Amino acid sequence: MQDFDAIRPYSDEETAPAIRRLLDDQEFLDMVGRFKSPTLARWAPAVLRGFTRRWLARHFGGITRVDDLQAHLSRYVGELVEHTTTRVTHSGLERLDKHSPYLFISNHRDIVFDPMVVNYLLFQNGFHTTRIAIGDNLLQNRVFAEMMRLNKSFVVRRNLTSPREMRDAYMTLSSFINHSIDTNHSIWIAQREGRAKDGLDHTDPALIKMFYMSQKKSGLGFGEAMNRLHIVPVSIAYEYDPCDADKARELEIRARTGSYTKAEGEDSEQIVKGLRGFKGHVHVHFGTPIHDAPDSPKELAARIDREMHANYHLHASNLVAYQMRGVHPDAHATPESVSDAVVTAETWSPADLAAAEAEMERRLAACEPAIRPYLLDMYANPVATSLAATAG
Repeated sequence: MQDFDAIRPYSDEETAPAIRRLLDDQEFLDMVGRFKSPTLARWAPAVLRGFTRRWLARHFGGITRVDDLQAHLSRYVGELVEHTTTRVTHSGLERLDKHSPYLFISNHRDIVFDPMVVNYLLFQNGFHTTRIAIGDNLLQNRVFAEMMRLNKSFVVRRNLTSPREMRDAYMTLSSFINHSIDTNHSIWIAQREGRAKDGLDHTDPALIKMFYMSQKKSGLGFGEAMNRLHIVPVSIAYEYDPCDADKARELEIRARTGSYTKAEGEDSEQIVKGLRGFKGHVHVHFGTPIHDAPDSPKELAARIDREMHANYHLHASNLVAYQMRGVHPDAHATPESVSDAVVTAETWSPADLAAAEAEMERRLAACEPAIRPYLLDMYANPVATSLAATAG
């Protein structure tokens, strides 16, 4: 693992020292305090900091192994899930072997909650949790970087300008992912860089090429090398996105001006909003492991997409947005008739659909008129791609 020191998560030997560093870090204590008790954080930050340190030391101070930390965190992740969703459901895990490593390639809607909910479901069902790919743009904050490396995250370097730097970074990343699978560690990675703010989930073929870079000299063909990774497409479907208005605003600005510049601390704000905001029903579908990969990155990316799109478990929010958007070929159909052609998270009564429409109208009314089409699109587009996948 020494070859991967620059990007790898912390080992068991590094876990206790990292926890001690965080317990002595004022910024970390303040961040946890604001999350647990926003009111007290405003009025008595020093008092809350002391309470927070003692609470954390009592619950986490004696942990010396990564797996033990994961087990302790699962309780608090469960509380977060309970408070911010109506329920979390899943499908497809019965097709996976609890003793096998997998490369989970997932659509990406939320910076932290996506891999968190995948690992939560894996842990609750007796699987080992994954190592999580996270962009280095999110690790500029020292405290957040420490937390993520403790939580089995590894670094994906971005915004590299030199071709040689890019090649070396991708080769290291490819080697680390393949080494992880070879040593029985599963991986979670988003299908492309950044969240799909428009609801269009498409796997970047360059990502697939990266997986193969470190295997070219081994003599393995592309398809055989991909089969050894046990790729599992993952579809995550949120009933509601806590960051939907922010994403729509960014899309509108990009469309109008050609670019978008993030404000300082914007990623951190999005992380907190995504974690604490209401999500409604969340469904995670684990696809069938791919053991007959095609011979090109582009074909494999397309196959992952078809599996992902066909197995969205869509919500009433998606179907009413699809009808309200009115720009898709089948948008004249009723939500009830569209639901017969796609996989849905549940069945709904007319009252449920009316409630979903009212909630969507409320969200639209809270937005500036210019961003409303973008907000509708992010809920409607998964219906369009699901219909295309099931028809094809």
